[in-house]
Amino acid sequence: MAHTVTTTTQAVPCARAVLAVNIIRLRGELGWSQEMLAFETGLHRTFIAHVERQVRNISLDNIERIAKALNKSICQLLTPFSGAA
Repeated sequence: MAHTVTTTTQAVPCARAVLAVNIIRLRGELGWSQEMLAFETGLHRTFIAHVERQVRNISLDNIERIAKALNKSICQLLTPFSGAA
């Protein structure tokens, strides 16, 4: 379920939803399973699954661990993907 935040001008996806979509997309681009991402981050696979399902409130420290494993910046994980190359 994608969460959104409504502003006076438009609905924007919440940070938790953006993070989840980006992790799933980037993990898929690498061909990694949740288990592989968990191994690379030192986090548990079920934690990764909860973050991807947006049922876990993740700390900045863990966002940083995931960003490093995916070779991306924290900013890239929290920016909505436009699809443009």
